[in-house]
Amino acid sequence: MSNRIITISREFGSGGRTIGKEAAAKLGIPCYDAELLEKIAKESGFAKDYIAEHSEYAAGGSWISRAFSGRDYQGHSYQDDLWSIQHKIIRELAEKESCVIVGRCADYILRDKADCLRVFIHADLESRAKRIVEQYGERSDSPKKRLKDKDKRRAAYYQFYTDMKWGDVHNYHISLDSGELGIDKCVDIISRLY
Repeated sequence: MSNRIITISREFGSGGRTIGKEAAAKLGIPCYDAELLEKIAKESGFAKDYIAEHSEYAAGGSWISRAFSGRDYQGHSYQDDLWSIQHKIIRELAEKESCVIVGRCADYILRDKADCLRVFIHADLESRAKRIVEQYGERSDSPKKRLKDKDKRRAAYYQFYTDMKWGDVHNYHISLDSGELGIDKCVDIISRLY
């Protein structure tokens, strides 16, 4: 019997990380999010903060500056190294045990795995802005700008490494609006589908 995997892709501030952790706890399986950063840091030698910023987000600026940011004359970058290590670790985790994996293009990396539930969590801008101020301690003066920037950088990273559009319904089995449904209902739906 193969391992059963849930991948959680999410808009910034939608609660996807929380939903992933709570679904994993309810199902009695591990959730890899911060733990994934630890594994990547150990294998790559890069600092966790560097990995957190560069293993899921493209550099800021225009798409041209993102495409060439930090690349050597052969077109290679440290972000490419992180992608390779991240890809390898996610595949190994899926082979090792049933689990929930949050973010880091796991839906794409495990797209050919037969027993993998690919989930996308989203919410309206107002709900997400409120959440990042209340839950993450963000400043309340410009949370919407921060949300848009994070999502834009996440989408650019996803497209660069997967050649697919981040958030496109065709890439996921299910898309849940955590602003409408709430965290608990999303956890319940994912757990039941699993």
